Amino acid sequence: ASVGVPGKKAKVPLRAAAPKAGRTILAVAVDSPDLVEAFLDGLKYDDKGLVVAIAQDVDTGAVLMQGFADRTAVRTTLTAKKATFFSRSRQQQWTKGETSGNFIAVKSVHVDCDKDSLIYMGVPDGPTCHTGAHTCYYWRVDGTEGAASVANGGARDGEEEAFSTLYELEATIKRRGAEVTKEGDKPSWTKRLLDNPELLCSKVREEAGELCESWEKEEGKERAASEMADVLYHAMVLLNLQGVAMEDVMAVLRNRFGTSGVEEKAARPPKK
Repeated sequence: ASVGVPGKKAKVPLRAAAPKAGRTILAVAVDSPDLVEAFLDGLKYDDKGLVVAIAQDVDTGAVLMQGFADRTAVRTTLTAKKATFFSRSRQQQWTKGETSGNFIAVKSVHVDCDKDSLIYMGVPDGPTCHTGAHTCYYWRVDGTEGAASVANGGARDGEEEAFSTLYELEATIKRRGAEVTKEGDKPSWTKRLLDNPELLCSKVREEAGELCESWEKEEGKERAASEMADVLYHAMVLLNLQGVAMEDVMAVLRNRFGTSGVEEKAARPPKK
């Protein structure tokens, strides 16, 4: 059965940085400095010698911040593997975290089709925003409670965040688990599952079986997508019960890129 879980925003917990396999511009920066200089030559800088530089969380997809970078800042990002920008107000290069300690470890760098903006995909060591928020984009504008609809709206004490669907669901599960059910009221389905681990585990197994049946019985793509949504939701509730964040799962998957599945499984420590 399909489960719909509407939600609002909450902060995603941070995790430790993890390496990412695969050759990127960063690898080229180490191996072929001449190619890096050629790449820097090809960027379309504005009249102040800058390009837009956006930092994005490699695991959650959250847009962390946007700044500007000159040629030197981009080169430093590629070689030092830390998000580096150019401060227009101070007229100098700065590496995110050099004051706060909240660095962004860059895993890959991407350039847009016009070559006038970059994305630094990385793992933040801590809050990115100077306010202490996970990202600088914590003010929602649209919606009934957004800043364009309500005076001083959209922030919710700095915990608003531009989540993708997966992390919106995770935040909703977390919030449902914290709900206190009044006497006489029925708890949400998520709350029931969290309060009954045996039921939760049985649902994870049941939904996984129904996903397999969607293939075995040739029920079609729409059915398969629906069953996968159920598997994902119930599995995420089980992760919440164990205190595991989705970003930690994504970091594990990222570490497996470029590694044989057989070799990766063989290298796992034995179960206790």
